[in-house]
Amino acid sequence: MHIGLHTPPLYDRSFEEALEYLSETAVSAVEPGVGGYPGDDHLERERYLDDEDAQAELHDLLEEYGMEISALATHNNPLHPDEEQAATADTELREAIRLASQLEVDTVTCFSGLPAGGPNDEVPNWITAPWPSEHAEAHEYQWDVALEYWDDLATHADDHGVDVAIEMHPNMLVYEPHGMARLREETNDRIGANFDPSHLYWQGISITDAIRYLGERDAIHHFHAKDTRVYEAQAREKGVLDTTAYDDEPNRSWLFRSVGYGHGEEHWKDVVSTLRMVGYDGALSIEHEDSLTSSREGLEKAIGLLERAIFEEQPGEAYWAE
Repeated sequence: MHIGLHTPPLYDRSFEEALEYLSETAVSAVEPGVGGYPGDDHLERERYLDDEDAQAELHDLLEEYGMEISALATHNNPLHPDEEQAATADTELREAIRLASQLEVDTVTCFSGLPAGGPNDEVPNWITAPWPSEHAEAHEYQWDVALEYWDDLATHADDHGVDVAIEMHPNMLVYEPHGMARLREETNDRIGANFDPSHLYWQGISITDAIRYLGERDAIHHFHAKDTRVYEAQAREKGVLDTTAYDDEPNRSWLFRSVGYGHGEEHWKDVVSTLRMVGYDGALSIEHEDSLTSSREGLEKAIGLLERAIFEEQPGEAYWAE
């Protein structure tokens, strides 16, 4: 198990400058964006795809600073009802998978996407209740659209030997563990989770129980180290389905926080231990979106906590049980 970083917080510097900075910390893996919402400031997908010379230069750069790539990230909506937007997202995702294969990176992180509520709608529609009944019908329609797309995408991923790690995210069709398990069961084992607890905390989901649920299905392909704090005074008044702007911190019922500022060190040690129990031994890729701290300070505080929490060595024999 090792500490990684989803690199957008360091977009104010070049990729090499980011790697140089990280090499002085406990971070040993990076998750650069190659399209979609993360952008591609650190790793331009079109520059490296099918270019062996550029890929060799990238490998040399990573080796120089003792880094590996845990995953390539492209978060977008390939199920968008606007055909042009959907096509762009689909291209980004398919090319990210191809590039990952060429770079010998085994994972691409992304979203499930979200369709419209019907074939004639123009915007995506996040269904959160089955009544009135047209919402249940819309949800069924959305799953039909998603499964047709993801069945083909999963085959593409399998053809290239790359896992697709979907972040369970509100305003996407897959936003909680049961939906994640369903998508995996109805496609193939290349489809799994980029397990990001930050979106589950405010939904009231137990993180360790969710890890066990998906871990039993061998469905955790990647992990985002990102925290959330629910502010009860606001939540008691308006609940947690909060559309208040993220930078209006005093009035939000929850905020994304740096690791340790939503839940304490004991909790994060329990998360790490549960990940080990289910066999996950990959990167804990820090995603910094805490508006109460600078990127650098929030990142460094998260690194400090995770250094104390992670297990770097494999366990020995349980000699005391013999």
